[in-house]
Amino acid sequence: MSDDLLPSNWGRWGEDDELGTLNLVDDAARARAAAEVRTATSVSLARPTHPVPLTTGLSPVGSPATVPAPVLQIMNYSGAHPAAVTDSLLVNTHNAALTHVDASCHIPVDDQLYPGVPLSDAVTPVGVRHGSADRISDGIVTRGVLLDLAPDGGSLDAGHRVSGADLDEALDRAGTEVHPGDAVVVRGGWEVDRPMDHPVPGLDLSAVDWLDRHGAALYVGDIGDRRPPSFPLPMHQVALARLGLPLVDAAGLDDLAEACKGLMRFGFMLVIAPPRITGTTGLPVNPIAVF
Repeated sequence: MSDDLLPSNWGRWGEDDELGTLNLVDDAARARAAAEVRTATSVSLARPTHPVPLTTGLSPVGSPATVPAPVLQIMNYSGAHPAAVTDSLLVNTHNAALTHVDASCHIPVDDQLYPGVPLSDAVTPVGVRHGSADRISDGIVTRGVLLDLAPDGGSLDAGHRVSGADLDEALDRAGTEVHPGDAVVVRGGWEVDRPMDHPVPGLDLSAVDWLDRHGAALYVGDIGDRRPPSFPLPMHQVALARLGLPLVDAAGLDDLAEACKGLMRFGFMLVIAPPRITGTTGLPVNPIAVF
C-alpha cells in the first residue's frame, strides 16, 4: 500500500501533539469506564518478568529470544548486617518478555516522529524531547474491551493474519461495542517471547483500519506485528507512528480472558499508571482491569 493511502492522524490534534489517540479519552470515556465497575474485582494484564542476575555469572544475559534480557538485576551489597537491602535494575524496555507501553517516539517515519516532528529534534543522546512515554504518566483511565480471537484458552495459528473481519467476529462474540476513546485488548493466545525467526501471528492493515474507524485510544495485546514481518509494520509503523495509537506490547491476557468468561462481561475499566521517568521511548506498565 502506498504511504499516501495509509491512515494518519498527523495534524489532527496540532503540530506539537504528544498524546495521539489518547486525546479521545475524554470525560465521557472515563464515565463509561466507571460504569463498568460493579464488584471492584481486579485483574492484571501484565506478564510476570523474571530478572536475570547481572553479577553472578550463573545465568546468560539473553537468549535468541531475549537479547539483552528484559531486566538485569544487581543486588547492592550493604555489609554483613545491613540496615536495608536494595537492588538496581537495568530495564530493556522493548523486550518481548516485559509488558510495556510504546511511546510515539519509538518508531520514526522517514526521519520524522508523530505528528511530523523531525527525529533529530525529538530524540537526543541524553533523552527524548518529544513524544516521550512520560507524557502519559498522569495515567490512563478508560473503558477496555477484550476481543478474544482464540476463546476457551485456545491460540491462533502461527501464520494467521488478524483482519478487521476477525475483530468484528470477536466483538460479536463479546456482545458489546467499542466506543471512541476505548482501549481495545486483543488476545491471540500467544507467547511472543521467542526467537525472532519463529512465526508469530499478528494484525494486518485492515485490522489497523478497524481500530482507527472505531476510535480506539489504546491497543493492548499479546500479539502485535506478525513474524516474519511484512512492511509497513501494521502496528508499529502505521498504528503507532502514523495514528499516534499507543501500544501495550507483550501483555498477559489469559487471566483476563478467564475473568471475562466467568463474569460474562467483556467490558471493564482499564487503569494504566506508568512510572514518571522522563525522556523515554517506552516504559514498563502493569495494566489493571477492574470489573
